[in-house]
Order: sequence, then structure tokens, then C-alpha cells
Amino acid sequence: MDDKTLLIECLGGSPVLRIIDFFLDNRLFDYSKNELINNLRMSRVTFFRYWKELEKFEIVKPTRKIGKSTLYRLNEENEIVKRLIALDSALCKQAMNRYVEMERERTPVLA
Repeated sequence: MDDKTLLIECLGGSPVLRIIDFFLDNRLFDYSKNELINNLRMSRVTFFRYWKELEKFEIVKPTRKIGKSTLYRLNEENEIVKRLIALDSALCKQAMNRYVEMERERTPVLA
């Protein structure tokens, strides 16, 4: 991951957060485990070590099967996920406010 998202920048780049962050940034889609591993550029061993925890706490949920592959997405009905979405939104809002303030300071006021 070259470009850190606000969530990763704020809370760190642990494997669990990287997986959750990927789903937060791609909430409209569902993914197979192999697609997640490839998109995250994470080793299979690392991915599966933490995936079990995400399933245990129902952070992710299966959505459908295509052949032998099960696809997953973020479980937006889960209270933890709702709070993570709210945190992500708050971080975005704060970053936008900072950007707007910086632009105001840079832009001369016309009289």
C-alpha cells in the first residue's frame, strides 16, 4: 500500500485494518478471498490468520457464491462496522475542513 488512507494513517496498518479499510473504500462490491489477497498485496498466511477474526465478529459476511468461490462484503448491519463507517466519515470530514482552511489561508481576499 503506497497511499495511506485516512483510517490507516490514523489507526495504523495492521492486517485487520487493511482488510476493513479495503472494504470501506469498496462498499458497493463483494469480493472473493483471492481477490482480497491480491488487491491487498497480503500473503495468504497473514490474510487467513486475521480473516477468521473478522468472520467471528461478523465484520464481514458472505453475499453469494460463484462456482466454488464465496464472495464477501462488509456487514453494515454490525454495530462495530457502523462505528467504523462513522469514524471513516469523521476522518474524511476533518481532512476536508483542514484542506478548506488551508486554501482560505493561501487565497488572497479581494476587496
